[in-house]
Amino acid sequence: MAEIFKALSNPNRLKIFLQLTTCCRPGTVGLYDKDADVDTMFVGDLGRELDVGKTTVSHHIKELRRVGIIRTERRGQNIACWVDRVVIEELKQFFTR
Repeated sequence: MAEIFKALSNPNRLKIFLQLTTCCRPGTVGLYDKDADVDTMFVGDLGRELDVGKTTVSHHIKELRRVGIIRTERRGQNIACWVDRVVIEELKQFFTR
């Protein structure tokens, strides 16, 4: 858990995480992949919301993926990102103990 909290202590990584947890609500950019049963956003969409460079966004995505908070998958020229639901459940359990 400490590694997850350390990764989320960066304001931009926290913003990315929060964007992904609210992905696909009305008015947001994203898609729902019913075959994978996950909500996703593309890296480019996340970067526009943060107003930071592509390399910076990629760095933050890599760090969030390293600690297991998010998953990514290449889809053509885009990289889709989504929150790992197992980790969300683990976080819920952590805070409800």
